[in-house]
Amino acid sequence: MTGVADLGRRVLMITGAIDTTDHDVAVNVTLPEPGRWQVIKAETNLTDRTWVAMQAVLDEDSTFVDDPGTAVMSPQFSKSFMTPDQRRLTFYDGEVRPGESVLKMYSMETSGRKPGYFYSRYSPIATDSAEQSQATLDQLVSDGMQQRPVIELIVPITVVD
Repeated sequence: MTGVADLGRRVLMITGAIDTTDHDVAVNVTLPEPGRWQVIKAETNLTDRTWVAMQAVLDEDSTFVDDPGTAVMSPQFSKSFMTPDQRRLTFYDGEVRPGESVLKMYSMETSGRKPGYFYSRYSPIATDSAEQSQATLDQLVSDGMQQRPVIELIVPITVVD
């Protein structure tokens, strides 16, 4: 993964690929300065499973921005859910098949220069019925995904003015 921070526009763009289904991914970046950043994140599904939900959980020094003027979206998912404490964001009601890319956009507010966050993906179990998969997805959206073993990434950030 790699990223670029546009200091003038306060935009952080990160791109890369995920090739694991058994681990969550911890992303660590160093920002040029703390504060509010619009995040545009693209990644490619290099696994053999279809993702039907994606969750991001921020560290204790950061929150997602939830106000009417801030876009929270992903073209691959038609819905999103943010917890009242604004630390967990889940995109769902869509899919990212093997080999496809996903694009997510949101803003975060951080009090430090090194925010950390965990990304989780949910893929339905092949033997589950459609009803079982939907019930599991509904529970994961409301309660959050259980943390799995973590792969930690330190994403290099290039700063542009």
